[in-house]
Amino acid sequence: MSRVLAASSAGLSDVLAPHLSVVFCGLNPATSAVRDGHNFSSPSNRFWRVLHFSGFTPCLLRADQERQILEYGCGVTAFVSRATKSAAELRPQDYASAAPEFERKIGAFQPARLAFLGNSAFVSLFQTQRFEWGRQAVKFGGAEVWVLPNPSGLNRSFPLQRLVEEYTRLRASYE
Repeated sequence: MSRVLAASSAGLSDVLAPHLSVVFCGLNPATSAVRDGHNFSSPSNRFWRVLHFSGFTPCLLRADQERQILEYGCGVTAFVSRATKSAAELRPQDYASAAPEFERKIGAFQPARLAFLGNSAFVSLFQTQRFEWGRQAVKFGGAEVWVLPNPSGLNRSFPLQRLVEEYTRLRASYE
């Protein structure tokens, strides 16, 4: 059995193990998630529903069951460790200063796929404005890179069904 390792992100634990099929990378922890002690804990965040509806988990997990996603080959981390109420509060220097540690972490855990939730971290890391949702033509830390819409409840430009479609494309890529 793989040794499970966890790092701390602003008091919020990453849910990681070596060689996962996919690591979902949020932009940064929400202050509510840090307060609750679990990733994607806001009732308005659609992450856990999207994972279930797109086939990553056989049942709908709650944020306090987050470690169970390891059983399904998935993990969770954040690009920037600074917690904010909204990712819009992040500054360019937050992304720049987070990049070296993030690269070390991904290299250490060696997931097959890294899925950025939202485009901000991807755009900052790869210094590009050009991308389409889905698989990218680059790798990071040896991982295939995907960019998926952010499931935050603040991101209402993507209805639940559209989120599920995009995440299902990732899931179908390695079934």
